[in-house]
Amino acid sequence: MLKSKKKIFLGNLNAKRDWGFAPEYVEAMWLMVQQNEPDDYVIGTGESYSVKEFAEKAYKYAGVEITWKGQGIQEKGFVYNIDKRWENSLKPEDVVIEVDPKYFRPTEVEHLHSDITKAKQKLHWQPRISFDELIKIMVDYDMQLVGLTPRGEGIEILKKKGFEYTNHEYSLCEKIREGC
Repeated sequence: MLKSKKKIFLGNLNAKRDWGFAPEYVEAMWLMVQQNEPDDYVIGTGESYSVKEFAEKAYKYAGVEITWKGQGIQEKGFVYNIDKRWENSLKPEDVVIEVDPKYFRPTEVEHLHSDITKAKQKLHWQPRISFDELIKIMVDYDMQLVGLTPRGEGIEILKKKGFEYTNHEYSLCEKIREGC
């Protein structure tokens, strides 16, 4: 997140999304194809959080507290406080988040929220990873990706909740980016 670039660009910070953990959704898909009769299901968490909330929590877990200034497309996320890990690369008042209209969706939906009642009842499925846990998982793996030591809480969450299909190390072939 912060090793190669100090600033990220996002679209609509106020858009609310139902953030979920993809491997859980694959489990739900598997349960769907096990049914005797095909049917339609909504898969999600049943909770919604804004892009801004996601960014704040992700940065905070990584050791960077954000404060916001401005409104609309002029809104920016500034470093408010940092832990020692970032002392050589960031300082208070650095801009780390900016809004770029090119990331706005042409047909923006302000609030996406799922009703997973049917999946719970018929598939006996429900998400096990919370919003805050998802952020920790994502930040841990992103930090590994850029060669930083993650805090590790996200990786531990996966282990405790039974996601043991991986060694929890970043293992994507580096040559994929080169077209292998």
